[in-house]
Amino acid sequence: MTAPSPDTSRVGLVVVSHSEMLASGVAELASQMAPDVAVVPVGGTDEGGLGTDYGAVVEALADADSGGGVVVLYDLGSAKMTAEMAVESADDPARYTVVDAPLVEGAVAASVAAQGGASLADVAAAAEGASGETPATVQSRPALHLVPDAVSAEVLLTNEVGLHARPAALLARTVAELDANVVVRYGDEEANAASVLALMGLSAPGGKSITVLATGKDAREAVRRIEELAERGFDD
Repeated sequence: MTAPSPDTSRVGLVVVSHSEMLASGVAELASQMAPDVAVVPVGGTDEGGLGTDYGAVVEALADADSGGGVVVLYDLGSAKMTAEMAVESADDPARYTVVDAPLVEGAVAASVAAQGGASLADVAAAAEGASGETPATVQSRPALHLVPDAVSAEVLLTNEVGLHARPAALLARTVAELDANVVVRYGDEEANAASVLALMGLSAPGGKSITVLATGKDAREAVRRIEELAERGFDD
């Protein structure tokens, strides 16, 4: 098992699954969202079958901990039990948190939060709240356009596939660094720009335009950065 080598003490992630392939796939997806976060998969038994391995989970906790603690996600009930046993046996269990979250969505949300430098508690909360991160309908839109100092722009998605996983993560990470409340609208739906899952849920394709609205101290900078990301095709 080889863990990434993050250059900061960000919160790490461990993905525990009964399947080695499933754990590795989820970890690969999360790592694409957060290149500086240690995301360590651990799945299957020592003999290569389906199941969980307590010793492997203990090793994964150590591999993923670069100084900020570790959030642990799991797929099924017995994986949770194995993860909790591994945490309880650690020298400092407070450095590790096992979260009850959807595996894929939770890993994506947690990795983006960790990439932005969020605390252990906030990364865990991001994972746990992932299942509810969906775009809002037009009826529940916050009226940011009525706020006197709101900044808005129409932004053309110049990359071929629009706001899919990696571009959404780039946009969310950009917003997370700033003191701004940013909403992205496409059609009759909108999303909090800090939520990669909500942005993906807009299903905004390449070649179409989104509306970006921002308030707060860094509102203009937030809109400028999003425009810049789109102009360079989200580095796709």
